[in-house]
Amino acid sequence: MKINIFKYAAPATFYPLAGKMIPWFMWAAALLGIAGLYYSFFEAPLADYQQGQSYKIMFIHVPTAWMSMFIYVVMAMWAASGLIWNTRLSAMMAKSLAPTGALFAFLALVTGAVWGKPTWGTWWVWDARLTSELILFFLYIGFIALGAAIEDPRRAAKATGLLALVGIVNVPIIYFSVIWWSTLHQPPSLKLNESTMGVEMLISILLMTLCFWSYTIGVALSRVRTEILQRESKTDWVAALVQEGEKK
Repeated sequence: MKINIFKYAAPATFYPLAGKMIPWFMWAAALLGIAGLYYSFFEAPLADYQQGQSYKIMFIHVPTAWMSMFIYVVMAMWAASGLIWNTRLSAMMAKSLAPTGALFAFLALVTGAVWGKPTWGTWWVWDARLTSELILFFLYIGFIALGAAIEDPRRAAKATGLLALVGIVNVPIIYFSVIWWSTLHQPPSLKLNESTMGVEMLISILLMTLCFWSYTIGVALSRVRTEILQRESKTDWVAALVQEGEKK
């Protein structure tokens, strides 16, 4: 039997599918988070020979930094899809991802500052990696603020979509900043073909990354369902959904 995945581009079809997927991803996030914290506190080395116990902040800092960049790329892809094919769901998905991306960018900055104080002796420096991550946080805030400032959803989708596409230039700058410039921030410890981390540390980081990834999907799907109901409030299928809910 042939499955037409493009039918789920319609909000009316995607809405119930998203509702079914949310619990799976939220439960996955909870279980992965428990496993990740267990490995971080009980399996990973108690202390690093240079950074002491403060190194364990990286089990939160590194995954949040990764997710802040990854979510922006996905958000920009959804925005581009909306601009190219004029699909309503694409703009809604981009809008739904932005708050979580901003949250992870903020957490990456805060945990980086907490990590930097005992390691570098200061909470903040205008380091290339830190500065470009701060710019990413402002891009998220700008995306959210611009969308809220424009009342017409179609105009808002176009304006925020263009901002997302322009801002994506910052993502490779964040990643390669420690390679291109001499910075206080350490080079990547994890690469595609090699890793300088111990196995327990690597497992901890990957588990927390998967936890945040699952959480992002679950929360984004929940937000997009709310967005769909708001934008499709005058359609027959939403009216039927409301009537069905009232009967229950």
